[in-house]
Amino acid sequence: MARTIAILGGTGPEGLGLANRLARAGERIVIGSRDAQRAQDAAKKLRDEIGGSAQVDGAANSTAAAQCEIALLTIPFSGMAGLLKELKTVWKPGTVVIDTTVPLATAVGGAPSKMLGVWQGSAAEAARELLPKEVSLAAAFHNLSASLLEGDATVECDVLVCSDDEKAKQTASELANKIPGVRAINGGKLENARIVESMTALLIGLNIRHKVHSAGIRFTGLPIS
Repeated sequence: MARTIAILGGTGPEGLGLANRLARAGERIVIGSRDAQRAQDAAKKLRDEIGGSAQVDGAANSTAAAQCEIALLTIPFSGMAGLLKELKTVWKPGTVVIDTTVPLATAVGGAPSKMLGVWQGSAAEAARELLPKEVSLAAAFHNLSASLLEGDATVECDVLVCSDDEKAKQTASELANKIPGVRAINGGKLENARIVESMTALLIGLNIRHKVHSAGIRFTGLPIS
């Protein structure tokens, strides 16, 4: 039976972009939202755009989380704690959660190129505290802009994957490598998400300064796996 990947908060640009790319790679996707109808409408639109045998459905976040083996958190930082508390009793043991959240200052009305201070150190470490111990966590996809994920063009960008759990790290890396042109790189422990998340604010600043929408990152001198 094919695995199910839930994109929680998946009606936003980043969530829809990841849903698009993973569905094109043959994965079964459930877009999650606070509004189930909104999720279903987004899923239908994506199915129509991709065509063929695209497997994309929509559901409320809790329904999507309950049926998945892998979940991607693509929600604003301001909504992360509330959602994870809501889902605490929903997860199946063994679920892999991949956190893409970045604590940008926009959560409190600030500039998108600035970061909020997070007591735990990063959004990913805050998520770890809110997830059941039976659920594994990786941090990834922070530096892939939504504009890069539209359509099916090759993406010239690396994705750093941080986790204290080898299964979660391997799963996130596998998904990243399914996007044409993307290279997953082992970013080390989950605590390194503090650095990776802050790089998003830097990229947003570069996008604004240079009037583009698709600044990404590439690391040189590393072996290609």
